[in-house]
Amino acid sequence: MGAGHAHKLYRHGHSPVHALPPHCKLAAVFCFVVVVVSTPREAVWAFGLYAVLIGAVAYVARIPAGFLLKRLLIEVPFVAFAVLLPFVAQGERVEVAGLSLSVSGLWGAWNVLAKGTLGVAASVLLASTTELRELLLGLQRLKLPPLLVQIMSFMIRYGDVITDELRRMRIARESRGFEARGVRHWGVLAKTAGALFIRSYERGERVHLAMVSRGYAGSMPVIDEVTASRAQWSYALTLPACALLVCLLGWIL
Repeated sequence: MGAGHAHKLYRHGHSPVHALPPHCKLAAVFCFVVVVVSTPREAVWAFGLYAVLIGAVAYVARIPAGFLLKRLLIEVPFVAFAVLLPFVAQGERVEVAGLSLSVSGLWGAWNVLAKGTLGVAASVLLASTTELRELLLGLQRLKLPPLLVQIMSFMIRYGDVITDELRRMRIARESRGFEARGVRHWGVLAKTAGALFIRSYERGERVHLAMVSRGYAGSMPVIDEVTASRAQWSYALTLPACALLVCLLGWIL
């Protein structure tokens, strides 16, 4: 699966969280998200405790708060959707600062914001402490269908190649005096997209032929066998176990 393809989300470190096997972290994050989603939205205090748990993991992983908060901006579209819910939802309404808002819409907005933010934060922490190559090895270890793992592997490997191709095409346009300033230039941009698609397709064919000539038969060899001890599993599952306890209290109380 190739050598290191470090991404912008990854933050190099030597913390106990970084040292955990990738499949342990993947399983822990998945279980944590499932527990958060299963928590009743009325248990507001529970989501506060989930945030404390995320903060504790970030502290152990030595991930700065600014680094984490900056990357949470990816959920801005969900925030915009949540803001609209109190205005468009039906049912009982309440006056807030002179605005007529739906009660069910307010609860729905809170539900989306709280659970979405916690899920994104957990995913960012996973990406911040695990390299892309390790994530793919972890997915292999968790028995994800090999074809899906191959597709993700190729996307990671050649995403930068396609991006660089687009950059060269942009430089070529600008060197000829082109600047996209309005609708009348959309045709040129559309042709650029078409040319990029054709170049990517042709490059993909050449790569496939090169792989076949080297013995590729539809499956990639497993280069590294990732294993985890019982202690590592216990350490990784501490987060979802604590979250499950909070969830159960949320349903009981």
